[in-house]
Amino acid sequence: MKTAARVLALLAERGETLAVAESLTGGLVAAELTSVPGASESFRGSVTAYATALKRELLGVDGTLLAERGAVDPEVAQQMAAGVRRALGAGWGIATTGVAGPEPQDGQPVGTVFVAVSGPHGTEKVAELRLNGDRADIRRESVRSVLELLSGELHENARTQDTEQNGGN
Repeated sequence: MKTAARVLALLAERGETLAVAESLTGGLVAAELTSVPGASESFRGSVTAYATALKRELLGVDGTLLAERGAVDPEVAQQMAAGVRRALGAGWGIATTGVAGPEPQDGQPVGTVFVAVSGPHGTEKVAELRLNGDRADIRRESVRSVLELLSGELHENARTQDTEQNGGN
């Protein structure tokens, strides 16, 4: 089963929802999720904030952070994930930001990507990727990586919930 299908099945089973904030992937994460039949049960929607100003205006990313570090930054990715969660009223948010090429951006080389997850109970996770290949390869691997990161956090969150419900044993 594809990662998107596994993630959506787990979210549906738990009655939870997902929103996506994308930059370099330009809607590919949302496309991957919506290719799964029944995705609407858990997938709320997405924001493709390609322009840096939209990251601030729509997703609430700190303007000073963007001015000082640029859009290709782990904290920007985290704020995008948290921001899309708030904006679209979802339990979970994921985000992608990075450099797909062909030129470096914000002082970062091509293939530098940050993917992030924001979820309930203070769940926050960012992964830095150093990807090789052409623009399409980098974007495709970014999609796979953000969905894998979410899958891992969903499983970790389920274990934490189970432990809490069983008195910490």
